[in-house]
Amino acid sequence: MGINMLKPQTRSTIITYAIVIVAFVAVTLLDAMGLISHSLSGQLVPICAYVSLAVSLNLVVGVSGELSLGHAGFMSVGAFTGVVVAGCLTRFGIESELVLFVLSAVVGAAAAGIIGFLVGIPVMRLRGDYLAIVTLAFGEIIKNLLNILYVGVDDAGLHFSMRDSGSLGMSQGTILINGPKGAVGIDKISTFALGIALVLITVAVVLNLMHSRDGRAIMAVRDNRIAAESIGINVTKYRLMAFTVASALAGAAGVLYAMNYSTVVPSQFDFNQSILILVYVVLGGMGNISGSIVSAAFLTVLPEVLRPINQYRMLLYAIVLILVMVVPHLKVYQRAAESLRRRFRKDSPEPAVAAEGGEADE
Repeated sequence: MGINMLKPQTRSTIITYAIVIVAFVAVTLLDAMGLISHSLSGQLVPICAYVSLAVSLNLVVGVSGELSLGHAGFMSVGAFTGVVVAGCLTRFGIESELVLFVLSAVVGAAAAGIIGFLVGIPVMRLRGDYLAIVTLAFGEIIKNLLNILYVGVDDAGLHFSMRDSGSLGMSQGTILINGPKGAVGIDKISTFALGIALVLITVAVVLNLMHSRDGRAIMAVRDNRIAAESIGINVTKYRLMAFTVASALAGAAGVLYAMNYSTVVPSQFDFNQSILILVYVVLGGMGNISGSIVSAAFLTVLPEVLRPINQYRMLLYAIVLILVMVVPHLKVYQRAAESLRRRFRKDSPEPAVAAEGGEADE
């Protein structure tokens, strides 16, 4: 049975997974043949992190219909929690990089999910600009808290301080988070394969939620809040569900991102980072998971591709963003796209008709 004979929902899911798997195979082969530059190769893990972030934010912005500007805050919670977990496990003798990453990602996702749930309890009662402002404020609060946070580990366990590293009171310990200097001495254990695995998990969680009964309730709230309330849907509950799941997935992506560098600082997870992730979602299409994957990967790679013309790099980047937003609304583009769709429908086999002398099913 051809893909065109499948239900639109199933076909969309298969295409989304195929994009990720084909990209992984193609990039791995190109890298093995030495056709990918060193700078571009170094962007593979961040690409996976940004794809996961874009897909998870699409659950809030596209599927739930709420504007969140604090996604980088949840990313930072996961990143710094993962660094602390990995540092503690390494200190106590665990050397397997896979075990370190999996445990760090799980704890980082759980921490970000709990914070997202606690923040979402009051925030999800707001709508529109008010919700955007509060989530923006949350992201900035997290960044400033991390700027004054000092965490170390020694044989006695974890030590915390909000004054300076000397106040940790450690004996021959290791500083894991050093205030505004961020997390230092991180073991770089993130790999492209782990990144692709996280992307597939993120896509699976989001798609399964979207296609479930809860997902349909979330989209019903997005489409018409009053009508959803009138048939007994708990609006706050389902909005909070989407927000919490997206926060947890952002935390896991933050762990992947942090474990790719030897040092990460709180200033990396500022308002601009949240806006960048939102740009990926908007350009990929609200509620369009495969679009978020493509746009996040393309727009992460684009600045590196344009690096040889560094003087005009960001100018061209801005022009590409404008074109991506404007071109789909041009009548010439719409006619060409519709012509292609008609051609594909014409080439696809016709659905089976009812038996002779009988009537088609309703």
